[in-house]
Amino acid sequence: MATQVEEIHLQREFAFGDPTPNAVGRKAQVSSQGCVVHLEADSAKRLLWHGEDLLDVKLPAGTRVVYPKPTIPGIPDRDEGIRYALKNPEEMEPLEALLRPGMKITIAIDDISLPLPKMPQPDIRESVLTIVLDLLAEKGITDVHIIVATSFHRRMEEFELRWAVGDRIYEAYAPDRLYNHDGEAPDGMVELGRTELGERVRMNRRAAESDLLIYVNINLVSMDGGSKSTAVGLCDYPSLRAHHTPQTILKCDSYFDHNHSALTHSCDRMANIINEHLKVFHIETAVNNAMFNPAMGFFVKNEDTWNAVDKTCFRVAQSALRSLPRKTKRKILFAVPSSYAVTAVHAGATLPTHEKTLAYCYEQYVVPVEGQSDVAVFGIPFISPYNVHSILNPLLVQVLALGYFFNMYRGMPVLKKNGVMILTHPLYDEFDPRHHPSYIEFFHRILPETNNSFELQQKYEAEFAHDPEYIEMYRHGHAYHGVHPFYMWYWGENGRAHCGKVIVVGAEDEKAAHVMGWDCASSMEEAIEIAHSHVGRSPSITHVHIPPINMVDVAGVAETV
Repeated sequence: MATQVEEIHLQREFAFGDPTPNAVGRKAQVSSQGCVVHLEADSAKRLLWHGEDLLDVKLPAGTRVVYPKPTIPGIPDRDEGIRYALKNPEEMEPLEALLRPGMKITIAIDDISLPLPKMPQPDIRESVLTIVLDLLAEKGITDVHIIVATSFHRRMEEFELRWAVGDRIYEAYAPDRLYNHDGEAPDGMVELGRTELGERVRMNRRAAESDLLIYVNINLVSMDGGSKSTAVGLCDYPSLRAHHTPQTILKCDSYFDHNHSALTHSCDRMANIINEHLKVFHIETAVNNAMFNPAMGFFVKNEDTWNAVDKTCFRVAQSALRSLPRKTKRKILFAVPSSYAVTAVHAGATLPTHEKTLAYCYEQYVVPVEGQSDVAVFGIPFISPYNVHSILNPLLVQVLALGYFFNMYRGMPVLKKNGVMILTHPLYDEFDPRHHPSYIEFFHRILPETNNSFELQQKYEAEFAHDPEYIEMYRHGHAYHGVHPFYMWYWGENGRAHCGKVIVVGAEDEKAAHVMGWDCASSMEEAIEIAHSHVGRSPSITHVHIPPINMVDVAGVAETV
């Protein structure tokens, strides 16, 4: 194959020293060479996810394809790394020095949305909890609660909690001392104050009234962790109204770039208030990009480099998935764990700890590229933070495309202003009534009336936020909060404002696409023809290969189609 590999000239942004027990150090500096290629006429077809299925798609000559960076190795001894981080925290005393008998301690952990897919057991949360709980026991501390920081996400189920924390911890603490956060619990929240911009800082009462709050985080992407852990994970509706808004999202020049994210800045202001009122000890972990088992290496390779085994594995996987009912596909896909390894564990004060974590996140994910394109192509997979063990409904396809994938950049978007985003997904009109009941009403009653975020916010948000049936399903069932579909629509706001057209290839329900303002195409060739008409010339095209997680750092001058 004659595919051209682009040479990358990179200036290192972060300084990594020698490896330590808790972090891989300069071993994190994996090369981006070979991650950006330009296709020729005889280049192989590209693998694109199409929901629960796999496509092999011929992209035009000249298409730029951005592949994920090589996988950073994990630390050799996870438990040793955790203990080292607890003894050598950032701008705080060691955890052991903060403890005394009789303390009231709350440990908050990330929920089902992290990581994606699930880690092999032991999950990093179990590893950290085991060490921390043993230390608390040694200090004679018995008043310990573990809260899953769900915010307005659904409650984790028993089998999910057992996977995350392990059977031993689950049996010892659930249900009275291991439970999901409830942002609607009567008298379960406390207001700590307001920021200089008037943002209300409200928090889970148990956490706020503890002598020490320990937060155990999994940093899968740069938007995770830091101030967001406590300011969002343990809050309620009045606090979410400060930043889960179309106004905030429009101010974000990528909410995956913490320096240019209005969402992050709001959370930072709120966390300052939290840290003034209580002592918070963060334990943050960074993982690598090993979403797939190494035996399934074809998922991440340049297709022109596939060997016979890779080609056979792809064909077998593609054929097997095509032959199965969609429900069975989901069950199989969600059952397969990732191969994530921990690359760094840091602990201590909120922002200094998060700064260390972010360096490993960006070093793993960010690929430098030069210039924008008229068209950006993304394959939409089966999984997002909001549909674990469930359905990627049309609203979640939207947030994955215009929210997450669009925002996975630094510098400037890979897509020119008013350019065309092409997606591959079956876009079926299917919703999970157990996990996403309010999504059904939002998508079928409200969105056909208006897809203007500001009108939705003004006319309907409060109705869904205070609906007693939705609140009941959130509190005592396993439903996302009634207001959650509004947040999902808002989170696509800056992508929606930037894109001139969105085309979905292979949609089964064209009405679902049209409700969201999207066009449909039966093939990639047809989609590119539509893009050609929109651009007015033969378009430049970039395909960002996701999954696994992949970010671009785009240099050059911003352009408009």
